[in-house]
Amino acid sequence: MTAQILDGAAIAKAIRAEVAEEVQALAQTHIRPGLAAVLTGSNPSSQIYVNSKVKTCHQLGIYSEKHELPDEATTEELLELIFWLNGRDEIDGILVQLPLPKQIDTTRVLESVDPAKDVDGFHPFNVGKLVQNRPTSIPCTPAGIMEMLDRYEIPIEGRRAVVMGRSDIVGKPMALLLMHRHATVTICHSRTKDLPAVAREADILVCAIGRTAMVTADYVKPGAVVIDVGINKLADRVEIERIFSQDEQRLEEFEKKGYTLVGDVNPTSVREVAGYLTPVPGGVGPLTIALLMKNTVEAAKRRRSVVL
Repeated sequence: MTAQILDGAAIAKAIRAEVAEEVQALAQTHIRPGLAAVLTGSNPSSQIYVNSKVKTCHQLGIYSEKHELPDEATTEELLELIFWLNGRDEIDGILVQLPLPKQIDTTRVLESVDPAKDVDGFHPFNVGKLVQNRPTSIPCTPAGIMEMLDRYEIPIEGRRAVVMGRSDIVGKPMALLLMHRHATVTICHSRTKDLPAVAREADILVCAIGRTAMVTADYVKPGAVVIDVGINKLADRVEIERIFSQDEQRLEEFEKKGYTLVGDVNPTSVREVAGYLTPVPGGVGPLTIALLMKNTVEAAKRRRSVVL
């Protein structure tokens, strides 16, 4: 058996097309969804992510702004900016790019965002709504995974699901979304005893534990759906040759770039056991920005009580 690859890029493209149609429909009612991206500091990855999000807004017809603060910015300066954005009616979503510099109180900043404009779904008010299974903005990566499962018509109800990782951004909301769809859910973490044995119980295994290529075939039930949320930059030649010994394309990529991207799953090992597998890159990653766009449009509709 070789796992069927779940093409996140194709799903993301379909979602973006649907969002663009909704933006056009809203334009007929003189509404244009707006997203403000807040970037604090000079983290290169954060700059790339924010620029990509702003670019996608332009492509889909969503109004967007980028607000940049320096590395030495204070919590109070960031709170002042968010307070101003909260009060602007043309802004429907506020994205605070994480991580923030060490001197900034991340909790205070995230809690200062108007819950109606919290398109990342991080505000405690929206987390509470998610717990109660009420309409709200859902963290983009777990929401994207649910879209992928649905569009590939993978059953969720009655299945055993294991989520490896308990972060507020992925692990916890992912478990709640699966539970709300009537899966039986187990959350695992670094202190779970006999982690491979627990993972092997899963019909749906979500790997978001942050350890490069940790999940191998002995973690996977034959035929399981394996969702790899991890994204790790690997530059160790020995490790790359061990993981991708039969993958000439990956080895060539490493020779050109000096690195390759690897998730939390060892794809060479797992694809021989799993029924479905998301690739890295091209799996979960593209869905995150697509769902941010969808959340922004939904926030615009909720704020204005619009039903299309």
